[in-house]
Amino acid sequence: MDGFQSAIPAYEGDLHVVAAAHHIVKALGTTKNLSDDLRKILIDLDAHLSTITSNIDNKGVRGFFDVEERLKQAEKKIVSWESDQKMIWDSGPREASEYLEAVDEIQTLIDGLRGLSVNENRKQKELLHRAASVLQMAMSRLEEELIHMLVQHRQHFEPKHMSFRSTRRDVIYDESFVSVEDEPAEETSSRNCSSCSNDSDEFIVDLVHTQVIPDIKSIAKVMFTSDYGNEFCEAFIGVRKEALDQYFAILEMRKLSIEDVLKMEWTSMSREMNKWTWSMKIIFRVYLASENRLCDQVLGNVGSIHSFCFLEISKETILSLLNFGEAIALGPHQPEKLLRLLDMYETLTDLLLDIDTLFSEESCSFVRIEFHELLGRLGDSAIAAFKAFGLAISSSGSSHPFPGGGVHPLNKYVMNYIRMFPEYCSTLNLLLKDQHADFPNPVLELDYGQNMSLSTSCPMACHLRSITSSLESNLHKKSKLYKDEALRHIFLTNNIHYLVQKVKGSELRLFFGDEWIRKHNAKFQQHAMNYERATWSSVVSLLKDDNPGSSSMSKSTFKERCKGFSIAFEEVYKSQTSWCIPDPQLREDLRISTSLKVVHAYRTFLGRNTTHIDDKCVKHTVEDVEKLLLDLFEGSPRSSRNSRRW
Repeated sequence: MDGFQSAIPAYEGDLHVVAAAHHIVKALGTTKNLSDDLRKILIDLDAHLSTITSNIDNKGVRGFFDVEERLKQAEKKIVSWESDQKMIWDSGPREASEYLEAVDEIQTLIDGLRGLSVNENRKQKELLHRAASVLQMAMSRLEEELIHMLVQHRQHFEPKHMSFRSTRRDVIYDESFVSVEDEPAEETSSRNCSSCSNDSDEFIVDLVHTQVIPDIKSIAKVMFTSDYGNEFCEAFIGVRKEALDQYFAILEMRKLSIEDVLKMEWTSMSREMNKWTWSMKIIFRVYLASENRLCDQVLGNVGSIHSFCFLEISKETILSLLNFGEAIALGPHQPEKLLRLLDMYETLTDLLLDIDTLFSEESCSFVRIEFHELLGRLGDSAIAAFKAFGLAISSSGSSHPFPGGGVHPLNKYVMNYIRMFPEYCSTLNLLLKDQHADFPNPVLELDYGQNMSLSTSCPMACHLRSITSSLESNLHKKSKLYKDEALRHIFLTNNIHYLVQKVKGSELRLFFGDEWIRKHNAKFQQHAMNYERATWSSVVSLLKDDNPGSSSMSKSTFKERCKGFSIAFEEVYKSQTSWCIPDPQLREDLRISTSLKVVHAYRTFLGRNTTHIDDKCVKHTVEDVEKLLLDLFEGSPRSSRNSRRW
């Protein structure tokens, strides 16, 4: 503006002074009592003032010519780049500096021309219109330079852990449970991916190369000074929004509507839930935190504009993440969703402070409100899925016994699911604290007495014991489907042993306690003893001597007893080799226990009647019986291997 004043020195001020003098002279001339000499002086003064006015006008014209010359020089610099295919900032700092100086000169001239009060001056209007046209041309070019700079110097990065696939297979509920397979206790849950170590901790990166930030700021300053701030924001938002969309795609995230999510099959939905959980921390703590810093670096000195731009850049992506969360919370609450829902709930809980900080402005309050409300809905959905899980256990019915008396798939489903619950202990305690745990067997609570620790008395522990109590009750109902009493006990031995092993071999032990384990060890051992009685008591009874006082029985009786034992033993062998005890140690223990009873009784029987032993009487030696007992509970039916024939 100072330069503009030097081009038109005191033009406006001189005109104001002369105009004031004219006004005074004319006012004095209207006075009636003036002498002729004084009137003549006033007439001469008026003529002189007219001459001064004319001279001042001539000086003003020469001043406009100076302004026009300065405009020509700045215009030449700006127009010269319109035909140049190169980008100004790529040509070097000197070219960029000269271009900005030219733009600054035009803006100075425009401000000066607009500041003149001689609004009827044709030359003034002509110069003002011309300068405005050149300025618009320059702003368009600066917008192109801004876009090129943001795109050309964008920093590409990928998170360290791109795999969000769970290392465990989802435990899926179906009414038959035939799809359930056992899982090793040492496997981790999906949280090994959602936590991603420290990968998603607060880690801000440079989304645009730091060396061009000052150049982008200089463009922003010039455009905002020239009242082209909206155009700058539009270009800046457009490029940065596109960059965020591309990063969203790198994470393999899709922008799904609520309707799209609700139509998904469980396999696809589970994968998307896992990706959402994993990506949320990366997007908010890394990408959006970095985007917010970039907006602050470029526009931090322009009021709240940086918050507006940041919101516009991130809004579409945020709404997509919200929509997915809303759809999951709205959808049916199947049991298999529980762990994924807990992952989503914990992730959002962990991120709320980050979200509140990033969107702290009043204009962004809707983002904060939406995520806080989503957290509540996800919590409600998790509770509903937990209840559905319990209902699935209690209502699981069967019309046929499970083949071989092995571990029922329902048992595997439940125990493989709940062994992951301790990882969510704090969250489940929070969500379940006001939910009543329905214990079909109230004695369970009394068993602990005063020995209940904080772990075994917390809300999650109470619900875990309620679940396993319901499971036990269901397994007992299923055992009644077996017509063979011995197989019924094998089924319960297998399933209660499996339940105990899952508790002992995981963090579940902390929540069930040693007393629970001791009682359930006793339960499956009792069923094992009941099996032995139901199966072998009648077989071994054939070897008893009706006359204990005599040294041996008659040969005919001996032969009859041997034949009866062999037939009974072979019937047991034929049926019970098809029975199944999956756990190797349990299978071995029951074989040894059985062998001790049966082989001892058989050896004693033969030892007392050695005089009657011949090939026709004794079909199986003691060694044969020992070996044949080792074939029991393998799950594949066999015929006895005859070592001697009648």
